[in-house]
Amino acid sequence: MKTISQFWRRARRLPIMSALVLFCALSLAIAPRAQATVYDVELSEQLKHGPDLCAAAPCRDVMPAAQQFSERKGAPSYVEAYAVDAGKNAGKKQLVGYVFLSTDVVDIPAYSGKPIVTLIGMDTRGIITGVRVLKHSEPILLAGIPESELLKFIGQYVGKAADAKLVIGSGSQDTGSIGLDAISGATVTVIAENQVISRSAYEIGRQVGIIKVMPRPAARFTPLNDKLNWAALLAEGSVQRLLISAEDAGALDTSRPYMDLHFGYLNTPSVGLSLLGAHGYKRLMEDLKPDEHAIFIIANGQESFKGSGFVRGGIYDRVQVRQDPVTFTFRDTDYQNLYHLQPADAPAFKESAIFIIRSKDFNPAWPWQLTVLANKADKQSGGKTFVHFDQELWLPARYLEGGRPHVERPQAVWKSIWANQKLEIALFALILGFTAFMYSRRDKLVRRSNRKSKPWISVPRHLLWIASVGFLGFYLKAQPSITQVMTWFHSLLHQWKWELFLSDPFIFIFWWFIIITTLIWGRGLFCGWLCPFGSLQQLALSIGKRVGLKRFQKLLPQKLHNKLRWVKYAVFAALLGVSFYSMEAAEHLAEIEPFKTTFLVGVWNRTWPFWLFIGAILGWSFVSERPYCKYICPLGAGLALPGKFRLFGLKRKAECSTCHACAAGCGSHAIDANGKIDQMECMLCLDCMVLYYDDHACPPLVGERKKREKNGQPLTAIDGGGHFISLETVKRELADKAASQRARG
Repeated sequence: MKTISQFWRRARRLPIMSALVLFCALSLAIAPRAQATVYDVELSEQLKHGPDLCAAAPCRDVMPAAQQFSERKGAPSYVEAYAVDAGKNAGKKQLVGYVFLSTDVVDIPAYSGKPIVTLIGMDTRGIITGVRVLKHSEPILLAGIPESELLKFIGQYVGKAADAKLVIGSGSQDTGSIGLDAISGATVTVIAENQVISRSAYEIGRQVGIIKVMPRPAARFTPLNDKLNWAALLAEGSVQRLLISAEDAGALDTSRPYMDLHFGYLNTPSVGLSLLGAHGYKRLMEDLKPDEHAIFIIANGQESFKGSGFVRGGIYDRVQVRQDPVTFTFRDTDYQNLYHLQPADAPAFKESAIFIIRSKDFNPAWPWQLTVLANKADKQSGGKTFVHFDQELWLPARYLEGGRPHVERPQAVWKSIWANQKLEIALFALILGFTAFMYSRRDKLVRRSNRKSKPWISVPRHLLWIASVGFLGFYLKAQPSITQVMTWFHSLLHQWKWELFLSDPFIFIFWWFIIITTLIWGRGLFCGWLCPFGSLQQLALSIGKRVGLKRFQKLLPQKLHNKLRWVKYAVFAALLGVSFYSMEAAEHLAEIEPFKTTFLVGVWNRTWPFWLFIGAILGWSFVSERPYCKYICPLGAGLALPGKFRLFGLKRKAECSTCHACAAGCGSHAIDANGKIDQMECMLCLDCMVLYYDDHACPPLVGERKKREKNGQPLTAIDGGGHFISLETVKRELADKAASQRARG
């Protein structure tokens, strides 16, 4: 009770603006939110795997013209949709389209690391008739961005062809692409969902014969019949390895791989003879019919690539072959025993097989993939999720007459994003580079300034603040956030994917800049010079001075500041801790950051507590320097911790321990009574460094200057330690410099 009463007495002494900010933060926690309708809902086994998909799924929603639906068929599976005549031909059925579940076709994780389960309808012409999200795990669609935005996004697919080239952003007549409007602030989510819908519709369209594919010339092998050892086959790529770690597959036993496979294509004479020997290769080729192809697989590890649930007449559900994007599965009649490999340096293996691909659609001259399917244990739900692991094999050119054919490989989505934003990326990098260059020249800049006039520092910083707010914040939406820190931590523990972070080029570049500069100079270069919301607060302070509020602009008392500054570290630790328990809860709590409302979503799209929260922060910023940065910001706290170990700090001299001139003017309260700078709190405004070299403002320098004037000593330069140096020293340094230049020249 004593502690509570003490806290209340202190709280009553807080400035009114501080109390208002705390009230707003509390209001955010109880602010009304749109309730999620499909976030991590439980899907029935009938819907996920049962034969009658439409008994559990709303198939009529995505195929309005149908009254009846078949059971699942095909591989990957789909449902036929029928319209039933109610007129004179009552009961007559007509096929009007197909309905399919995305997870039956593809497995593409979104930002959360889990797929967006989507139901898709397509008519007999290959036109998408409806899309409905049945389940997602995207926290971003709970905090800040309503689910209605996702529904609005997927509505764009209705009326599009299954084989259309759908891209996020602007389309292009040159490439025949069709642009789709994205969801601001949820780039990764819409990229993943675009691939889910496009690839699912394309695969089913091909399977049912709607989408026709141009035939490829049959592969013709060169007469080479070299006998190679295992190492040579691996080196040239005729044999590939697919290593699946226990961590990637979610296996409990992490002491050995989940699966370690080697595979290759046996029809090629050199490969077949090297692996099987002359007798084995001849016998295999005699058994194969036209348009039949043999591949071998050997494996070690915890699990069998043949699958534990295989039954006679069934299929091997663990391994598949994919080629643009047809999938080939294997039945028991496609399997042959493989007892031995000829190369003496071939690895030992626990299991092996030869599988036969019986299809004219498979062409070994083009690249293909071996896919291993696995049920990954979900640590959060306790259940299992469907995942696949792929490895490509493309025969070396020397085995193919005419060499490898030209293959137009689809460009990675993140590469397309970077290519379409070259100008913006260049301008963004230019701003970051200019900022780093300016700060690296700080010593020369502050020497040219003084306490009354600081154009060499003030003007560039104000220009950077304006660019940060307008270009980086509102235009590019490049505002780093604590949610990215939490995602980074989770990706390290679960599944690291570069593509996840590369999908937003500005945030990706910004974070590398932040990491490097924080370790070199501390967090102040980002927080004090480039953070869009921090810059917005700083501009508010400057505007306040211009409109006559300067006499009201004050800092909190040092003692109160020293206590409140620890709040941001507590917020950072709490958010990070909660994220390991529930990312959804952490996303909700991360609304204590006003970044999303200000730059990503827009104030006009939020409810009144968010308006009041940002209004309170900016209102306080008119009369106090960066209050949010100093007391609440969890991102600033997260950057301050590694910044403690920065390589270079600001200069101090012995007299700083007794002189409090810099501390009195520090807007960050980052200089203590002993003159020491707390680099974890410093925003690198450089005001103290201007004073450091000003012989009319720095008390030790003022005293030294007056003493020299009284004794008739000439006033010379001020050295890096903040003291006058003798004329002889200056002459000697100039002579040494001239000699060095002559030696180089």
